[in-house]
Amino acid sequence: MRLQPAILSGGAGTRLWPLSREAYPKQFLPLVGQQTMLQQTVARLDGLSDEHPHHGIAMADPLVVCNESHRFLVAEQLMEAGREAAAIILEPVGRNTAPALTLAALAAVREGEDPILIAMPADHVVADLNAFHRAVAEGCLLASEGAVITFGIVPAGPETGYGYILRGAPRKQADTACRLERFVEKPDRDTAAHYVVSGDYLWNSGIFMLRAGRWLGLIERFRPDIAEACREAYSRAKADLDFCRVDAQAFRDCPSDSIDYAVMERLSAESSGDALVLPLDAGWSDVGAWCALWDVGERDEADNVVHGDVFVYEGRGNLIYAQSRMVAGVGVEGLIVVETPDAVLVVDKEHTQDVKAVTGYLKAARRQECEFHRRVHRPWGTYEPVDGGPRYQVKRLTVKPGASLSLQLHHHRAEHWIVVSGTARVTRDDEVFLVSENQSTYIPIGTRHRLENPGTIPLELIEVQSGSYLGEDDIVRLEDKYNRTSPESRL
Repeated sequence: MRLQPAILSGGAGTRLWPLSREAYPKQFLPLVGQQTMLQQTVARLDGLSDEHPHHGIAMADPLVVCNESHRFLVAEQLMEAGREAAAIILEPVGRNTAPALTLAALAAVREGEDPILIAMPADHVVADLNAFHRAVAEGCLLASEGAVITFGIVPAGPETGYGYILRGAPRKQADTACRLERFVEKPDRDTAAHYVVSGDYLWNSGIFMLRAGRWLGLIERFRPDIAEACREAYSRAKADLDFCRVDAQAFRDCPSDSIDYAVMERLSAESSGDALVLPLDAGWSDVGAWCALWDVGERDEADNVVHGDVFVYEGRGNLIYAQSRMVAGVGVEGLIVVETPDAVLVVDKEHTQDVKAVTGYLKAARRQECEFHRRVHRPWGTYEPVDGGPRYQVKRLTVKPGASLSLQLHHHRAEHWIVVSGTARVTRDDEVFLVSENQSTYIPIGTRHRLENPGTIPLELIEVQSGSYLGEDDIVRLEDKYNRTSPESRL
């Protein structure tokens, strides 16, 4: 059996603001451990074939489906983890999980194969990998026989932030797998407590297993509009460096729906018994809110979870996260405090699901704190503001070894570059020259220019911009090694 991981990396993680932002959401952050959540997801099935050789499971490189604006983050983090993707499929807009899995299934059957897909969101935590592997191995056998499986998490308590699954009778006597009766929306506290006491309900993990061809047949039957739009978008896909860029207009016309609503609920209503739920007790969390990070974090003797330069005195049951400065808590209890260079969040642990109200406010006010961190990531490196005022702006740029910015020009601003460390190769109209540490150069308005790092260490420099308009959209790209001169590319 060939097992094809399909990693769905489209979430925005708004309830983990200010650490998670639209341009750099939670799946790209090392929230639990040293690796990012995406990297942990890619590695989650490592060793499965060796642990269960009698199942005959052959692992394939993962398919990753992500928003096109995150493509370089995905590629860079896979490279850092020493992994390769079977494909990185780019969505021009988010359309929920059913279209994303359809694109992955189309890619999986492209060469005439029909592997078993395991659809895994890129922003989950699984603490017990052995238990997870046992459940996946069992799911492979069921999926090979035509079953459609979702994994239901054995609840640790009356959680109101998760949807639930009602499980029915076992598929066969003494089987672990049960018939999937129905999905239940996120309940209130009393209803969740009833679910847990009954023993009949599991948390909805959002992890699914079935053959790729089976998914395509089901989405065609239950949501032919989604199937048609995805087939059209994928058939007109173009290669963009190492990415698969589906047709933008065709995919924008695709309806938005989840795997649960589009297929699983409809299939479970039939009498075929093909829709199954496998219980999973493996220390799972979707880290959907700040209280989940307190749950999985390492606590001190007063049940505080701290990260960074933090001091707590006479405080209990807090999560305090400091990113850029010292944070002290005195006599506080049950709080989440998160500090980043441009924002501070303070919230009672009982209200962490309401953090999305903050991102809603920021979006309505068109504030950049909703989308970007202070440090903005680009395929060539990062930049962050240092100072600014009328007609000037100062930034710190870090250019990765071997990377280069596009050949570009500006209509409204001039730039002055001062190299702090490393060596820069500068193109200025017809000139090409090197600028070393403590040296500088000037780029007049309207001048074609490019900045490159030819060295083996990061290039650090200070950029001083001056002019009548300093917006990021005053960039005319003439050439770009990352294919960002196309109209589809917004980075």
